[in-house]
Amino acid sequence: MAKHIFVTGGVVSGLGKGLTASALGALLRARGIRVTMQKLDPYLNVDPGTMNPFEHGEVYVTADGGETDLDLGHYERFIDADLTKDSNATAGSIYSAVIAAERRGEYLGKTVQVIPHVTDEIKRRIERVVHDDVDVVITEVGGTVGDIEILPFLEAVRQYRLDVGRENCFFLHVTLVPFIGPSAEQKTKPTQHSVTELRGRGIQPDAIVCRSEAPLSDDLKRKISNLCDVPVSGVVNAADASSIYLIPLVLHEEGLDDVVCAQLGLVGTEPDLSPWRTIVGRISAPRAATRIAVVGKYVSLPDAYLSVVEALNHASFELGARIDLDWVQAEDIEGMLAAARLEAYDGIVIPGGFGNRGIEGKIAAAGYAREHRLPCLGLCLGMQVMTIEYGRSVLGLEHANSSEVDPSTPHPVIDLMETQRGVTDLGGTMRLGSYIAELVPGSKVAAAYGATVVKERHRHRFEFNPRYRSRFDDGAFVCSGVSPDGRLVEFIELRDHPFWVGTQAHPEFLSRPNRPAPLFREFLRAAMARAATRPAAEDVVDLTGEVRTLAGSDL
Repeated sequence: MAKHIFVTGGVVSGLGKGLTASALGALLRARGIRVTMQKLDPYLNVDPGTMNPFEHGEVYVTADGGETDLDLGHYERFIDADLTKDSNATAGSIYSAVIAAERRGEYLGKTVQVIPHVTDEIKRRIERVVHDDVDVVITEVGGTVGDIEILPFLEAVRQYRLDVGRENCFFLHVTLVPFIGPSAEQKTKPTQHSVTELRGRGIQPDAIVCRSEAPLSDDLKRKISNLCDVPVSGVVNAADASSIYLIPLVLHEEGLDDVVCAQLGLVGTEPDLSPWRTIVGRISAPRAATRIAVVGKYVSLPDAYLSVVEALNHASFELGARIDLDWVQAEDIEGMLAAARLEAYDGIVIPGGFGNRGIEGKIAAAGYAREHRLPCLGLCLGMQVMTIEYGRSVLGLEHANSSEVDPSTPHPVIDLMETQRGVTDLGGTMRLGSYIAELVPGSKVAAAYGATVVKERHRHRFEFNPRYRSRFDDGAFVCSGVSPDGRLVEFIELRDHPFWVGTQAHPEFLSRPNRPAPLFREFLRAAMARAATRPAAEDVVDLTGEVRTLAGSDL
């Protein structure tokens, strides 16, 4: 029987439940224990696919096409495993299933209630990720204890412990121990109140992860242990770290994985944490600084591009680079502003997005990178604006555009997929999940991957219009990767450019801290080569006069 770890949070949101759960999963995997992970989200959207990035940050895509919470990206990066759409369940999807079952008459005319019908559906969602090849399921319960939306989930996991036996469940609660400046004290009262609230819902935590700015004293740990009825060994301190990739080492030093294994009767080897120590060592000793701009439309919320940031991080670990990152609002570089805004950088990334806001700025950025031989990586919409820019500026396709942005464009070089015409359900109009691409031998992308057949994840509605492909085949512009049937363009590049590469896919979703995404690695390598040609004393200064350095825990 699989063991279950339920991770809840209290006091405030944003404490890092997802990272705590991910780091614990990494520690168990390092012991040879087979782990899978899951997120239960209390919001009423069926999935985050139609949510504005400013609302919820990035939408992460699983291999089987699930549009999920961004925490699943952390899960996959830390445990190095592919999860599925079953690894994310929202209140919206759960209530939808319950209501649909009622309409089909499956409840035999009974009154449908939160208990037992909604809680039973939540428990079924937990069971979906239980398989014969899994020893431990780590389930993060989204939201904060005390929120009204979270109550059915807490009741469901309380019941679940009774269903499978107390010896098969572990409750981990993440709380805040704030530092009060005037009194110069760390306060445990918020943690006490949070645990009291949780216990009021019938759940006694087996361990508490205390988030804090500075390390907790042993006296404070004993106080929390005594007042929250948790063994001292189960009071774990996760003080602020300089990088998220330090967290597994921190939690191991605090003994969290030992406590979990002892209570659940998990038998594994002594954890091999050398890969994590190697990563941390590389983070702390970069050899060269490289200036990168992310030209996007959601740059005021970096979580909207979380996987892009982490993929850049991973590439920097392998290549020994320190990335000085600047977020550039696409709307700020429309027209003639591209040169003034982008000339300071060694490379630019143009990430994905939807809608027409900022499109002309992204097109201007792609053009500047092409003309000035600036390394440029275009992701999804980024590839599309690179195509538009080349069509306008080089091929003379006046007013070329995407039909998403301008339905009346005379040259829709980017157009809606034929199979999606007339579909009105926004949740059903996407090409989602992993797709195979065949790469042109000798191309930059084939060299980056070291292969001519690759698989990447997708999330988009519009494609390179195949009716224009013959016009783009001018010897300089290369459609360097296509679908196996040859219909869909997956990768583009310029033949005589240091690195001007776009992909319809999202390679950032497959990047891992010890195995960076090939396109990000080669993009950063090209940016580092450019950086090596500039005076070492120059600084990266944005329009506010700030120098920004990329660090895993900062973004």
